[in-house]
Amino acid sequence: MKKVEVIIRPHKLEEVKIALVNAGIVGMSVSEVRGFGRQKGQTEHYRGTHYVVDFIKKVKVEIVVEDVLVDRVVEKVIAAARTGEVGDGKIFISPVEQVVRIRTGERNQEAVGDPTLSTSQSRMLH
Repeated sequence: MKKVEVIIRPHKLEEVKIALVNAGIVGMSVSEVRGFGRQKGQTEHYRGTHYVVDFIKKVKVEIVVEDVLVDRVVEKVIAAARTGEVGDGKIFISPVEQVVRIRTGERNQEAVGDPTLSTSQSRMLH
């Protein structure tokens, strides 16, 4: 399994969420974050004074999926989040050794899959 971490513009969150849900992704975590990359912050004006905001507001979406779904997730995120401008964001992919659902003790795919789907239905989504 892999963890896909996506840093995007806040106004693109809804488009990314819809694209992922339509692709069969059944769960994600979202956090508001701040950071900078090539943008190196931005200049703001407040009451006639210029100041630099070093950290830009972004949204981080975290998704854990089976290895075979990673390319689909990446494609859907790029299609939904891309504006073509500096600051569109980044996608980080890392291995996940194990997942445990606290409530039931289920592990790995059973812990991240849709509990309303049977195992065979869940596999059909892949």
